[in-house]
Amino acid sequence: MVDQYQSLYESFRWLVPANFNIAEQCCHRWANSSADARRIALFFENEQGGREVWTYERLAATANQLANGLIRMGVKPGDRVAVVLGQRPETVVAHMAIYSVGAVVLPLSSLFGPEALEQRMRDAQVRVAIFDGLAAKSVLTTLSRCPLLKQLIGIDVEDHRVMHWRTMLIRQPNTFKAVTTKASDPAILLYTSGTTGAPKGALLPHSVLLGNLPGFVASQNWFPQPGDVFWSPADWAWTGGLMDALLPTLYFGQSIVGTQGRFTPERAFEILERYRVTNTFLFPTALKLMMKEVPEPSAKYKLSLRCIMSAGESVGETVFSWCQQSLGITPNEMFGQTEMNYLVGNSHLKWPARAGSMGKPYPGHQVGIIDEAGQPVKTGEIGEIALNRLDIHGSPDPILFLGYWNQAESTAAKFTNDWCRTGDLARADADGYYWYEGRADDVFKSSGYRIGPGEIENCLLDHPAVANVAVVPKPDETRGAVVKAFVVLTPDYSKRDQTSITEALQEHVKLRLASYEYPKEIEFIESLPMTTTGKIQRRVLRLLEVGRANGTARHLPQKNK
Repeated sequence: MVDQYQSLYESFRWLVPANFNIAEQCCHRWANSSADARRIALFFENEQGGREVWTYERLAATANQLANGLIRMGVKPGDRVAVVLGQRPETVVAHMAIYSVGAVVLPLSSLFGPEALEQRMRDAQVRVAIFDGLAAKSVLTTLSRCPLLKQLIGIDVEDHRVMHWRTMLIRQPNTFKAVTTKASDPAILLYTSGTTGAPKGALLPHSVLLGNLPGFVASQNWFPQPGDVFWSPADWAWTGGLMDALLPTLYFGQSIVGTQGRFTPERAFEILERYRVTNTFLFPTALKLMMKEVPEPSAKYKLSLRCIMSAGESVGETVFSWCQQSLGITPNEMFGQTEMNYLVGNSHLKWPARAGSMGKPYPGHQVGIIDEAGQPVKTGEIGEIALNRLDIHGSPDPILFLGYWNQAESTAAKFTNDWCRTGDLARADADGYYWYEGRADDVFKSSGYRIGPGEIENCLLDHPAVANVAVVPKPDETRGAVVKAFVVLTPDYSKRDQTSITEALQEHVKLRLASYEYPKEIEFIESLPMTTTGKIQRRVLRLLEVGRANGTARHLPQKNK
């Protein structure tokens, strides 16, 4: 393979039109083409095994019906419309309709409880909510505390306050003249996952889709290729499902698979096989489960996979090697966040991927590792990953968010001069590859040593006893903090003596890493606190240890949102 990175990065130029609309690019231009209208946009499979197939023609016609209905409800450009749905056809229809009328989509997870929904819908001043039976109880509970929420559209919801989805659509024509939107007009209000504090609403323009495309294309080994089919278990209410899977796939007129139900490794492999999925985005947590439970997938499944992208946590050498040896695929790691996605990553067919590395800045993005003053750090030094407002040619980067909703101070604090800070730490090697060092508040010091959790977690995961793990500091009077690991055991080890396992895991790390990095304490738990985007909430565990030290906490909270 010839390393093409430098030429690709230096030659890339942004061409962002003045007017741009996500629905037009992801739906209507395909539906309006006689050659493409009957292409499959969506394969859908529910938890009971029921299946549907949606063409771009059907998607556009249904979106037009909903758009007409939203206009009759009084929805205007800029209004926020909440979509509390999982992976289902109506989710895609809702997005396309809301973009078409110039309104702003507020994607919300159907797994949210009433408090989480209320917090976001009140803050966003939502006027209309679209939801299904799974989220109905939580949405209806919020009504008395969301005074602006007046219109409700429900799928499989029987309540006199709710207009039924089918009833609304059947009354509307299937043609609609879309509102003209500028590329810079707001399109999506995505709330951060809350791993480091209260969620904030990141307002994204229509052009953010264009900003995502270089990284998406590269991380998916030059998507699309003829016959490409995409699937990811990532919820379409989050950046990972929306911007790393759904919208880019539809932008290129390809097929995406939508599924409902709890993720299991067996079902994941079945879906990959049944729909001949070629491209996927899988969180490292999902890959770890798949590796542990189906170590030799080729013996059981006939797969069509040609590419795996992974993000959210470091894949680590163990999973990286398993993907290569058992799936025949070198995974492309990617780094991004809600405010600015697809910044750094790999594309191993165009430049070599290194196990454990985040990769290099994708074409179109001027990314740096900076210190507290906003100055670049030296090669090999740890600093904060940041995105410049401008690319290397001086053009505005369309991937950057517009700002935090109604939080001017928080928006300003995100920037140091022209650098937008991510809050994530990394170091760059001499060849320009980035190596993740954790969140800024995940890194800690023990006896004067600066410790990041990622390397220790990857080492522990390499042991057959470990299904998942999180490393945090435990307060210590003498050393400031000691390394503590919260470990989820694999089924084979769950009944064994935990004292022996602890000693084995400590020795495992001592033999592989620095002596100060081995976990002085290991606690075994049934599951780690996770965000709905699949990220480990180390903050929850860190605060638990602080609470235990000062006597204000003893156990993990029952629910972590």
